[in-house]
Amino acid sequence: MNKPLQGLRVVELGQLLAGPFAGCMLGYFGAEVIKVEPPGGDPIRNWREVKDGTSLWWRSLARNKKCISLDLKTTEGRDLVKRLLKTADIVIENFRPGVLEDWGLCPESLRADNPNLVYARISGYGQTGPYAKKPGFASACEAISGFRYVNGYPGEAPVRPNLSIGDTVSGLHAVIGILMALRSRDQVTNGSSAGGQVVDVALYESMFNLLEAVVPEYDGAGVIRQPSGTTVTGIVPTNTYKCADDKFLVIGGNGDSIFSRLMVAVGRPDMAEDKKYSSNAERVVHEADIDLVLANWCASHSLAKAMAILEEHLVPCGPVYNVADMMQDEHFKYRELFENIEINGESLKIPAMLPKLQSTPGGTEWPGPELGSHTDEVLSSLGLDAEHIAQLKSTGVVADPKS
Repeated sequence: MNKPLQGLRVVELGQLLAGPFAGCMLGYFGAEVIKVEPPGGDPIRNWREVKDGTSLWWRSLARNKKCISLDLKTTEGRDLVKRLLKTADIVIENFRPGVLEDWGLCPESLRADNPNLVYARISGYGQTGPYAKKPGFASACEAISGFRYVNGYPGEAPVRPNLSIGDTVSGLHAVIGILMALRSRDQVTNGSSAGGQVVDVALYESMFNLLEAVVPEYDGAGVIRQPSGTTVTGIVPTNTYKCADDKFLVIGGNGDSIFSRLMVAVGRPDMAEDKKYSSNAERVVHEADIDLVLANWCASHSLAKAMAILEEHLVPCGPVYNVADMMQDEHFKYRELFENIEINGESLKIPAMLPKLQSTPGGTEWPGPELGSHTDEVLSSLGLDAEHIAQLKSTGVVADPKS
């Protein structure tokens, strides 16, 4: 079965997470992704939990990629990348702005040889502006974007999810931008195409894009949204409650009719009928009273019992899962959210990538490979013979996976 991006060639020059996550998504849905790594490899090969010398994260993040290793600090390495980019539809890079210009690999220098190239650039603060050349890790960019400010509890230091969410969200924005640029490239108007273009993705802007009504609420009403712990400001009730078995339950009862059903479910039909709780604006005023009722009710029921009662009354609710919970859940299994790959004869589960497509779904063809596994294959496709490739390996321009 064909995948939707089959026939597209992607050259991935990025390291760590944002660029590689974008490349992983494109490869999952059928694009040929050629990942160019430095001689020492992408640092994620050695991050977090390592097994048999390679990160388990790498096996997921680099799935379906053809990995080659070139030293871009050498003229020969850069020349090989230029030859590779002549054959590509898309390039993804997340170097600090200016680095690829210094190496002669900027969009303008490539346009003459490949005017249809979609050039996706991911950086901390974008390619232009006063902050463009500042180091841009996700943690700092999440902070300046406004995202971190609204997380945590009032009066305490803002918290971060235990994930590199700024990188992943930026990778998603890169994929969206790339697909739109491809759509534009492939549209023909008056017999001509607009050709390729630059997709400029900034980590802080990707997180800024998640801020919902924060900006208009400030500009129109002078309100600076504050952190609110496990709740969401201005929407009641929606909170997390501890059950009798010390498990946590999230309840979203903020619709008017849902709130009525919720109050009946927890044995308080009087609150369902009380006009002072009949709209969200009125419930916001009485948030503490409502939360106290729900907290006491949850504390007297196990998680399973509380969920059964709420679901019977069609009240949205859900348990707070860890990864072990997810992997045991029948719905997760039915929806095929885990895929099995084989590493050195052992099975390893990795997450499927979403969304699901009915007719042309994505899938994992192979796990993240060893450093330089596809160097000979890719360089041969550019017309280099075995002797030339061996010479490049001997001089260190190309890493030899056998050494």
